[in-house]
Amino acid sequence: MTTATDQENNSPELPSVDIEQELRKSYLDYAMSVIVGRALPDVRDGLKPVHRRTLYAMRELGTTYNRPYVKSARIVGDVIGKYHPHGDSAVYDTLVRMAQDFSLRYPLVDGQGNFGSMDGDPPAAMRYTEARMTKLDQELVADLEKDTVDFIPTYDNSQMEPTVLPSKIPNILINGSEGIAVGMATKIPPHNLTEVIDGLTALVDDPELSVHQLMDIITGPDFPTGGFICGRAGIREAYETGRGVIVMRARLHVEKRKKGGEAIVVTEIPFQQNKAKLVKKIAILMKEKRITSIAEVRDESDRDGLRVVMDLKKDEIPDVTINQLYKMTPLQKSFGIIMLCIVNNKPEILNLKEVLLHFIDHRRTVIYRRTAFELRKAEERAHLLEGLKISLDNLDEVVKLIRASASPAEAKNGLIERFELSELQAQVILDMRLQKLTGLERDKIIQEYTELMERIAWLTEVLSDDALVMQIIQEEFETIKEQYGDERRSEIIDAPDEILPEDMITPEEMVVTISLNGYIKRNQLSLYRAQRRGGKGVTGMASTEDDFVTDLYSASTLDTFLFFTNKARVFWRKVYELPMAGRTARGRAVVNLLELGEGEKLATILSIPGLADADESHTILTVTKKGRVKKTSIAEYKKPVRKGKLGLTIKDDDEMLCAAMTSGDDHVFLVTKNGLSIQFHENNVRTMGRTAAGVKGITLAENDEVVAAVVLKNHEEDDSILTVTENGYGKRTAASDYRLQKRGGKGIFAIKTSERNGKVVGALQVVDEDQVMLIADSAKVIRLPMDSMRIIGRNTLGVKMINLNEGEKVVALSMLARNSDDDLEEDSSEGDADNQDGVIDQIDQTDRTDLTDDIQQDTEQDTDKGADGTPID
Repeated sequence: MTTATDQENNSPELPSVDIEQELRKSYLDYAMSVIVGRALPDVRDGLKPVHRRTLYAMRELGTTYNRPYVKSARIVGDVIGKYHPHGDSAVYDTLVRMAQDFSLRYPLVDGQGNFGSMDGDPPAAMRYTEARMTKLDQELVADLEKDTVDFIPTYDNSQMEPTVLPSKIPNILINGSEGIAVGMATKIPPHNLTEVIDGLTALVDDPELSVHQLMDIITGPDFPTGGFICGRAGIREAYETGRGVIVMRARLHVEKRKKGGEAIVVTEIPFQQNKAKLVKKIAILMKEKRITSIAEVRDESDRDGLRVVMDLKKDEIPDVTINQLYKMTPLQKSFGIIMLCIVNNKPEILNLKEVLLHFIDHRRTVIYRRTAFELRKAEERAHLLEGLKISLDNLDEVVKLIRASASPAEAKNGLIERFELSELQAQVILDMRLQKLTGLERDKIIQEYTELMERIAWLTEVLSDDALVMQIIQEEFETIKEQYGDERRSEIIDAPDEILPEDMITPEEMVVTISLNGYIKRNQLSLYRAQRRGGKGVTGMASTEDDFVTDLYSASTLDTFLFFTNKARVFWRKVYELPMAGRTARGRAVVNLLELGEGEKLATILSIPGLADADESHTILTVTKKGRVKKTSIAEYKKPVRKGKLGLTIKDDDEMLCAAMTSGDDHVFLVTKNGLSIQFHENNVRTMGRTAAGVKGITLAENDEVVAAVVLKNHEEDDSILTVTENGYGKRTAASDYRLQKRGGKGIFAIKTSERNGKVVGALQVVDEDQVMLIADSAKVIRLPMDSMRIIGRNTLGVKMINLNEGEKVVALSMLARNSDDDLEEDSSEGDADNQDGVIDQIDQTDRTDLTDDIQQDTEQDTDKGADGTPID
């Protein structure tokens, strides 16, 4: 009795296998099977196996372009039953895509029924749709029966299928291909057939043409959906290296609406984009208020073509909206080109010239094999005709021999022996019908034989002359071009400038405010209405016990702000990057907007419209509280760094005060806390590097510091200097009243400081058309037109500009942009709200009389003297 142990001992020993090596080998086998047998196209016919098998099955079914349609299900059944042992859905999806004119530049299947749409609608089931080959398909399978390509057994050895199609058309380029294999992918864009044929012809004429020269003929991809291709750099890179990225844009234009206003109309979208999802994306952006300029979006596409309409709101700028659409929607997409193909059963990335050369080689091989096949057939036919010709030349003897023979075999052997014929020749003579003996039929045989001998001579010459083969290739190319060539659909344009964030921002005047504790925000200028001198003002920010507005600026959303800190570092920000907040909101802390160091706070903001295009002859003047001034070329500020750069070297006991842009012929006007001022020409300060320390601008007394620096841009007679003190007083004095001095002097009085006035808080250059905002530490803001203040003497106390409650102080002033059109009239509701803010009362007549007396007394004492009574230079 045999036990289980005995059976195990007697069984043959199994070989040991290294699991790592086995897995590596198995995976590589699988990967190559996917790469070669499923996912990547052959460079010769541009088809993957499933496409090739589908077209071959349709040819075998006889579904040519001039025959009736057949059910798609029948085609799919033949494909999966005979050639492609995979799922029917994959084969039907292939059939559908080859029928979609928005997927293939030159469709290979003529479909009847619902084959899907650009909106992503799925096709109808295969039992409902019908299909047949297109006329172009005949060029793919032409000469397939002439031994032009190799055939191999199908998966079950029941049929034979071609390894590649003869293909007279460069399908790899004109229709492109896309697929993902194992560890690699291909993405070849479609091209225009006319251009590709011209490129092939040129390359046949001159095989030494470079890729750059070919690009003069094949200008770039040509997508079935049209649109624009932006720039040629990506095309050149892809054509030279096989890899590159191009940018596609939709074709759109702006139309005037019948009811007024404008609309953006899209007529062509980028390749492989879903129109329905595009419209939905725009609607979502409108709902999320990321695009606020579009009132309505709708799809008006019909059988005449694509049309998506976006109605713009009143007074919106179309170019800004278009930039937003390009940036945030599929109206602009990139297409990554990877020209990976199967070459000699191996995947290779090819450049444009290599792809064309491989196709030319394929056509040369096909023509050689076709010529050899035709020569073989012609020689076989000529051999038979030679026998017929011999029989006709010896007709009586042939008839006599046949009549004397007892059987066909005897007659056949007799003919072979008598006339030295082959068995085939003898058999064709025996099979010849009596009608061939007529004179007309005899002439036809002789004519056919003569023509056949001429063709044999020509075919023999073709096989021995490569130049003749290339000529045939060119002639076939020209025929294809004449039959199927068309115009480009995708237009190649120069590469547009990069869509920067500011290209998507509508220009708008903004008011930017900074609080004492470093909170920043922006509001529309229209929120602040103009009032007369002594008005109540509006609240610019809801104040707290320890915070209030200290600085206010007016600028466009597209302007660049340079943020200078007290430590003399400079940061770059666009106005639209600043946080938007309500009029009474505090805004956002500057420390969260700028990367400030310990003890560092914002000193000043400089608004520079169009910084990148600014005139490099202009300079930026910086001033410190200790009176140090410096000029730096604006070119040193054109390369923004979000983390900031050093803008000035200062001492530990000094701080940055402000900065301003100068033109080269401006005057610099400095004002100190104690009311002293100095005016000098900017040429007194030479241009220095960005990190230089600067030179002395004014000599300061003990306990004094610079509080304002004004760059006098014009030197007109109506220019004046507005000086404001902390108790709400101020005055306008003609700029000409301040004599021009050399920098570094002690200066002269700009305004008398006293217990009534308080210390100076700032100064501005103004004219009658200007409007100035004063800010109190209670967050009270008043907007004053300067034509309400008359010009008075230099060494005077000034007039009351704003009524302050007890304990309130003016902390800052700022001038609005000139020629502003945003002045709004006060409405009743806003006035009521202002009364609730507890703002200042109007100046009464008694105050005006007192102020007039002060002005007269100050004018009589218009002498510049220091604390010790000596005149100040």
